[in-house]
Amino acid sequence: MKIILASASPRRKELLGQIGLETEIVPSKVEEQVTTDIPEDVVVELSRQKAEDVAAGIQENDILVIGADTVVSASGKILGKPGSVEEAAEMIRRLAGKTHQVYTGVTLICRDQQGREKTVSFSEKTDVSVYPMSEKEIMDYAACGEPMDKAGAYGIQGKFAAYIQGIQGDYSNVVGLPVGRLYQEIKKIREARYD
Repeated sequence: MKIILASASPRRKELLGQIGLETEIVPSKVEEQVTTDIPEDVVVELSRQKAEDVAAGIQENDILVIGADTVVSASGKILGKPGSVEEAAEMIRRLAGKTHQVYTGVTLICRDQQGREKTVSFSEKTDVSVYPMSEKEIMDYAACGEPMDKAGAYGIQGKFAAYIQGIQGDYSNVVGLPVGRLYQEIKKIREARYD
C-alpha cells in the first residue's frame, strides 16, 4: 500500500520515517475552513479537509492518505503559527510559566484495491509545562527564526527545549504527529482489509 502524507511538514515526514513508514509527500492545497473553536474538533476537521483534498486528486487504488493538523491551546485560546516576531513573542508570553495543551488531529483515508474507501479520524492531546521566562529570553527566542512555521510559536525539538519543564502525554504529538497512535490505527486498517 502506498502511503501519502498530505502535508509539506519535514517534521511529520521524519516522524513517519522514524517508525519505518516510507511516505510520498503531496501537500494539500485546500482552503482551510473551521466551524468550531474546540481545539480537538478543529484539528480533526482540518486534518480531514487536507486528507480528503489529497485523496480526491489521486486516481490510483491501494493507497493510504494521512492528513494532520496541530494546534496549541493556552487558557482556552488556540494559537496558530505566528505571522511576525512580535506575534511569536506574544504567544510565548502566554506559554511561559504555565501548562498548555497541544492537539494533533489525524485523518486516514484508506482506498483498497477495489477502490473502496474507509476514513478514520482521531485527535491526541499532550500537556506541556513551560518554565517561567524572562522578557529577554522571550524576545531572543521569538527572534531566532525557529517559531515562525510552528503552531504556538515554538518547536519542542529545537532551542525551546531549554524552557520545557515537562510533558504529560505523547512527545511526538507535540512535534506534530502522534506516531504511536497513528501506527496502531494503521495496523487496525490493515487487519480489517484482510478479514
